[in-house]
Amino acid sequence: MAEILVLYYSRGGSVARLARQIARGIGEVEGVSARLRTVPPVAAVTQSAAPPVPEDGAPYVEARDLVECAGLALGSPTRFGNMAAPVKHWLDGLVGEWASGTLVGKPAAVFTSTATMHGGQESTLLTMMVPLLHHGCVLMGIPYTEPALSTTRSGGTPYGASHVAGNDDDPQPTDEEAQLARALGRRLAALVAKVSA
Repeated sequence: MAEILVLYYSRGGSVARLARQIARGIGEVEGVSARLRTVPPVAAVTQSAAPPVPEDGAPYVEARDLVECAGLALGSPTRFGNMAAPVKHWLDGLVGEWASGTLVGKPAAVFTSTATMHGGQESTLLTMMVPLLHHGCVLMGIPYTEPALSTTRSGGTPYGASHVAGNDDDPQPTDEEAQLARALGRRLAALVAKVSA
């Protein structure tokens, strides 16, 4: 069975919940499954080593996850219109994978969460796409044939799935945000199924 790596960094839980919705969409396509992994946090000063396994949630990503995956969904919260530092740090460490072509030809998609409607969702999604293009991934988004993309009053863009947490930092996606995340997962899985056939 082909596996799609659903890889994310989540601090408040919003991106993790979007990742699970994307994984649900992936699971709706026959012959494809999701492998949930998270990016470890980074700190400017380290006083003690982080545990090798997170206390809760998905396990940390390993090099073999990239080798074994047939596709990739990458998620990050937005930090000033850009991906969060842990995701950027992880991507910057993939020189060996870039040189060996580990991700070349693999379908990929991106997702994010912001605190506000104008917090930089689309710019964050675009910044995550750029390194994936350098790795040779085949990028996809959400087309307007998905009805929720035209009716959403919060997250959801043609560049990828997204969530607006709001002033209360609510990690739960709205119904439309969840629909769009599952749709992105299904689209990614359908392309993986075709490429892997």
